Amino acid sequence: MYDPKSPHAGDFINHEEVLASLEEAGRESGNHQRVLQILEKAALFKGISHREAAILMECHEPELEEKIYTLAAQIKQKFYGNRIVLFAPLYLSNYCINGCVYCPYHAKNRTIPRKKLTQKEIEEEVRALIRIGHKRLAIEAGEDPVHNPLDYILDSIKTIYSVHEGGNSIRRVNVNIAAAPIETYRKLKAAGIGTYILFQETYNKERYQKLHPTGPKSNYEWHTEAMDRAQEGGCDDVGIGVLFGLENYMYELVGLLMHAEHLDARFGVGPHTISVPRICPADDIDTKDFPDSLPDAIFRKLVAVLRVAVPYTGMIVSTRESARMRARLLECGVSQISGGSRTSVGGYTSEERHDETAQFDVSDTRPLDDVVRWLLETDHIPSFCTACYREGRTGDRFMSLCKSGNISLCCTPNALMTLKEYLVDYASPETRAVGEAMIEKGLLEIPLERTREITKAHLKEIEEGKRDFHF
Repeated sequence: MYDPKSPHAGDFINHEEVLASLEEAGRESGNHQRVLQILEKAALFKGISHREAAILMECHEPELEEKIYTLAAQIKQKFYGNRIVLFAPLYLSNYCINGCVYCPYHAKNRTIPRKKLTQKEIEEEVRALIRIGHKRLAIEAGEDPVHNPLDYILDSIKTIYSVHEGGNSIRRVNVNIAAAPIETYRKLKAAGIGTYILFQETYNKERYQKLHPTGPKSNYEWHTEAMDRAQEGGCDDVGIGVLFGLENYMYELVGLLMHAEHLDARFGVGPHTISVPRICPADDIDTKDFPDSLPDAIFRKLVAVLRVAVPYTGMIVSTRESARMRARLLECGVSQISGGSRTSVGGYTSEERHDETAQFDVSDTRPLDDVVRWLLETDHIPSFCTACYREGRTGDRFMSLCKSGNISLCCTPNALMTLKEYLVDYASPETRAVGEAMIEKGLLEIPLERTREITKAHLKEIEEGKRDFHF
C-alpha cells in the first residue's frame, strides 16, 4: 500500500502506485484541459504531485510543451535567479566491493587500476582545486570497508578543511558515499559535511536487483531508505538522483518524485538537491548495453518537468553532459554545475593521463575559468557561495526560506561577493574583463533595496558578536 510517510521503501516507492501513475499519465496526457489545470497549479510555485508531473511528461502537444519550458524557466528565475552554483568532484578511491554492472568500479573489473589517495595526496589535490578558485567539493569513494573505511572518509574531510592556499580554503564538503547506518551519518554531520548525496540509480526494484547482483548495494531496501537514516542522523541536507538510462525514464521520474514527497512528508524537508546524470561510456561500460538510454530531447523535457514539480530543490548537472547540452539545461531549471572536473582518482595533480581510473567520460572538458566566463557571457552569475551551510541555514531552515521565495535575499549578495572574489583572485585577464564589463553596466551589483532589511539584521548581529561574517 502506498504511504508517503512510511519509513519502508516498499511503501513510499510503491510499485503499484508507480504503475497506476503511468497508466493515468497515458490516459490523461492528451486531455488539453487537464494539462492546463496542472500548469496553472504549477504556476503557483508550490510544486505538483508525481502523478501530475507524469501527465506533463507524457504530454506531446507542442503548444503545451512550450508552456512547460516557459514555466520551468520562470520557476528557476523566481527561486534561484541567474545564480549558478559551481563545484568540483574529488575522487578519493576507486576501490569497491559492489557488482554494479553500469559502473567501471565494480569488483569484477580487472582492467581498471585501483587507486586510493593518501592524506598527503588529498592535500595536494585540494591545493590544486583551491588554486583554480573552487570553494565547494563533492567527495566520492567506492564502497570498500577495508580500503575506504569510515575513518578514512572522516580523516579526508578533516584534511580538506585544514588546507589553506593563498589565504583561501574549501568552505563546503559534500559527501557521496554508500548507504550507511545512522551512527555513520551522525559522525559525518559532526565532521561538518554539507550535503549527503546518494543516487538511487533506479527505483524499479526488480531492475535494481539485476543491476546490483553482488555486494552490500544489492540490498534495495537498505539503499533506498538511506536518506531516512541520514535525516535521523542529523544530515538534514540530502541530495537524491537516478542514473537515467538504466530503466524507463517515466518510471524513474515518478519514483524520484515519490522519494522527494516522502522526505517532505516524513521529515518536513524535501531533497536539498536532485541530480540528473545519464548513463555514459566508461572503462568496460558500453551505453549500447542500456536500451533505455535517453535522447537529448526527452532528457531536456525531463529536467524541465522536474523543475516544475519540485521548485524548491537545487538541480545538478555534471560534466557528463556536453557544453551545448548543459547550456540548454540551464534554460529549463538546472541551478548547480560542476566545472573543470576530473572523474579520476588523483586527476587534479598528476600530469599523467588518469583516464584509466575515471568513473565516467567527461564531455564538458573546459577549465573552470572558461566555464565562469561562459556563464558570465550568458548573463548568469557564477556562484561559489557556501554561506547557508556555514550560517546554519540547512534542512528546514533552508527549506522555509526557499519555499517562501526568500532565499535569494541571502544567496544573491553572497553569490555576487564570491564572484567578485573569484574575479580578483583567480580569473584570467579575459574572464576578469568580462566580469568588470558587467559590473560597469550594473549587472553584477548587489541589489541593496531587496536585501536591506536582512543585511541590517545581519550587521547588527555581527556588531554584537552573535554572528560571524561569511560569504
